[in-house]
Amino acid sequence: MAFSENLIIYYRQMSTIKQAVQKYLIEKGYEKFSLKAVLFDMDGVLYDSMPNHARSWAKVMQSHGFDMTWEEAYMHEGRTGDDTINIISGREGKEVGPEERKKIYREKTEAFSSCPTVLPMDGSTELLRKVKESGLFAMLVTGSGQPSLLDRLNNDFPDTFIRKRMITSFDVKKGKPNPEPYLTALEKGGLKPFEAIVIENAPLGVEAAHTAGLFTIAANTGPLPDSVLLNAGADFLLPSITVLCNEWENIYKSLQTITGSVSSTSA
Repeated sequence: MAFSENLIIYYRQMSTIKQAVQKYLIEKGYEKFSLKAVLFDMDGVLYDSMPNHARSWAKVMQSHGFDMTWEEAYMHEGRTGDDTINIISGREGKEVGPEERKKIYREKTEAFSSCPTVLPMDGSTELLRKVKESGLFAMLVTGSGQPSLLDRLNNDFPDTFIRKRMITSFDVKKGKPNPEPYLTALEKGGLKPFEAIVIENAPLGVEAAHTAGLFTIAANTGPLPDSVLLNAGADFLLPSITVLCNEWENIYKSLQTITGSVSSTSA
């Protein structure tokens, strides 16, 4: 999608942030947010890592005789490795046992590690700083199990993520789009749905957060149409993490002030 079209959608969405918050509150039966935390996906939100993931998945799956393009990898973003392999192999009528799944995922991990170094997503460091300055804590909710990125979190985002507030593929039985990762995050964080929001970039992650009952902001940092994220259940859509960072104060104010009553939209 052209950047100009993204901007049009951005301005349309920004004009309705109050309505988006109010709509969520009314639908869920909450009077207002009492925000304590922001739940972050990792790939495509904190790190510009999805191109490497996509190329690695396509290369390894093709080497094992499966038809998978790098574009398709974006549609599976957020799934556990096992789920991705099972879906692709099942679609082609080929059974893959546990040992072969481990082998494939190990090769995918090695391929990912050999890719060019992944950098933090533009705007992510500043956004995390603003979140902390707002008095909120950050949690990580990712379907990834890539040690190369998980080990970097403390270096790239110091004093932000602690292990007991991190949900990875090792912590759940069912990955995104199942709501288990986000429900687990609520449990680990001691949070109710109106005490947290989610920042996602992938349709499966948006679906998981939406199903878990969380207000979900989608930043479209990949090649998928905006409609895919909106149809997955995103409450609010922006074209990048940088734009989200720049508009954080406006978003946070709406989350603080809007209530589940019609008159609050004028606040």
